Amino acid sequence: METLSAQSPWFPYVSVDPEKLGGTPVFRGTRVPVQALFDYLKDGYDLATFLDHFRGVTRDQAQAVLELSAGGVADELRAA
Repeated sequence: METLSAQSPWFPYVSVDPEKLGGTPVFRGTRVPVQALFDYLKDGYDLATFLDHFRGVTRDQAQAVLELSAGGVADELRAA
């Protein structure tokens, strides 16, 4: 059962379900962990390579996750 609130800005792009991968956040409609995107980027791969390797993830999903993550970091730094 989905635990991410439908009111969350993440909801259209990410799913969190304890019955899927133990509740690991995944791209909605897939079993691809969101962390995989960050791991690929950290390892020097570009977004196109990630999307080629994980064809179930859309460019819109990946870009939204990156934008939401960047916003969260900016908010956290402003609060520090």
